[in-house]
Amino acid sequence: MSDHDSRGSHESNPLDVVPMGGGIGGGMAHMEAAGAHEGVENAIELKEVEGLSQGRIILRRFLHHRGAMISLIILVALLLLAYSSIGFKVFGLQIPGWWKYQYTDITNNSNNLHPTLSLWPPRFGAHPFGQDEIGHDVFAETMRGVQQSFMIIVVIGVVSTAIGVVVGAVAGYFGGLIDALLMRLTDMFIIVPLIILAAVIGHYAAGAGPFVLAVLLGVLVWTSLARLVRGEVLTLRSREFVEAAKVAGASHRRIIFKHILPNAAGVIIVSMTLTMAAAILLEAALGYLGLGVQLPDISLGSLISTYESSFGTRPWLFWYTGTFILVIALTVNFIGDGLRDAFDPRQRRKLSRRAKQEASSSRPAALIETMNKAGQ
Repeated sequence: MSDHDSRGSHESNPLDVVPMGGGIGGGMAHMEAAGAHEGVENAIELKEVEGLSQGRIILRRFLHHRGAMISLIILVALLLLAYSSIGFKVFGLQIPGWWKYQYTDITNNSNNLHPTLSLWPPRFGAHPFGQDEIGHDVFAETMRGVQQSFMIIVVIGVVSTAIGVVVGAVAGYFGGLIDALLMRLTDMFIIVPLIILAAVIGHYAAGAGPFVLAVLLGVLVWTSLARLVRGEVLTLRSREFVEAAKVAGASHRRIIFKHILPNAAGVIIVSMTLTMAAAILLEAALGYLGLGVQLPDISLGSLISTYESSFGTRPWLFWYTGTFILVIALTVNFIGDGLRDAFDPRQRRKLSRRAKQEASSSRPAALIETMNKAGQ
């Protein structure tokens, strides 16, 4: 009796596996349905960009990157505020702004030097960011600091990109001894801490003006881009279009600048924006050390250095300067992230609500079809 029961129990075990087998089949069906759903989403995304050029597709991806667009709007608004408030010079001609004070003006004591800016009730006041002990309007100084700091990071970005692209492209295209020499030169810049090189440059060149200082700093920060461009060129130089250009008799310079580098534009542009984001912090560090922009001109970094002794008694002298440094660094970083996602075809953006509804309406048919296949 017990033997019969035991045999019955063993015979029932295979039957117990059937639901598990059905579960595996159901799991496979759901995986296939998910794949079908993803295929529908890809088809919708491809349909949205159908007929567009590569440049239009990149622009479309960038415009759909929410973080990059918000950062771009904030950065543009900040620059408009800085340049329209106190004005600026164009080829020696002073364009006046709407703010009544300049960063060099000495004004009378107002509100005990405290900021007059108030969020509620809304009030801008005579000196929204306060005054220093001499009587300078801190709002005008901060706006001038934004102008100079932004000019410096743009020049650093352009100069470092130009050097990095040329060095990386030549090293990657020719290879051999040229590649070895250029990469060893790059290593020599890398092994020395950047802040030390920048401090030496700042010590000897700060008096020459912000533009000269920015150009010399740009000579120091090209190494990362050079390595990235070299890697891209090493990949692209063996492509068919490069071989065709060589057969057609194109010069090395034309092949590099007309055929190879345009295909590496994504890496170059993204690296340039990230270099600019790091440059604002480098400029602030040099200004704090007193090795950046020198008086009578000012930058955001030099403002922090100037008011260092007042940190404990009048902290508002640092609030706005530090906030603008942080905002510029973050916005440029987010813009760089948006450009990276736009240029990288492997990055998939989120579909719009309408596109999701279209994908969801197409999903039941795909699910029924895959379930029928699993049932068979």
